[in-house]
Amino acid sequence: MATTADFKNGLYLNYNGKPCVIVWFQHVKPGKGPAFVKAKLRNLENGRILENTFTAGVKIDTISVERRPYQFLYDDGEAFNFMHEETYEQITLPHDVVENSDLMKAGQHVEMMFVTEPEERCLTCELPTYVTLEVTYSEPAVKGNTASTSALKEVELETGAKIMVPLFINTGDVITVNTSDRTYGQRV
Repeated sequence: MATTADFKNGLYLNYNGKPCVIVWFQHVKPGKGPAFVKAKLRNLENGRILENTFTAGVKIDTISVERRPYQFLYDDGEAFNFMHEETYEQITLPHDVVENSDLMKAGQHVEMMFVTEPEERCLTCELPTYVTLEVTYSEPAVKGNTASTSALKEVELETGAKIMVPLFINTGDVITVNTSDRTYGQRV
């Protein structure tokens, strides 16, 4: 148990039965009336930002969260299979837990966030910021095609994902892709 005096950015707490993290908070002491704390919380299950006002001194439930390194093994059609990099323990996660899963290839290193109380469960599975993938299909660029349109074309990557890249990228090139916004990074 903690109080609003213990608030800090990055504190994990149980808010309305959901695991949340404090993104921003401000302690307010008005001229008259009791003090209060305004806070923005991010729900760890769905990523939504919630705003709430807590009365100063109110008790809150803190939760224990761990981040662990895993390696992606394979997709069995119903779920993804991962292995812990230190203990070699294997777990499976449903497809909806992993964001941008079409950018993930076998052997990819990921980081998972687990809530350990009351029972242990995985909240998120995050890919690294940039992944390196090979282009398996690319339409050839047409000379003079850049006058009226943006100089981008769609390519297919080795994982089956499709992204937009500059015209000079060809089949067989190895590129980096930003996993947060699915954009082209650079040619490797």
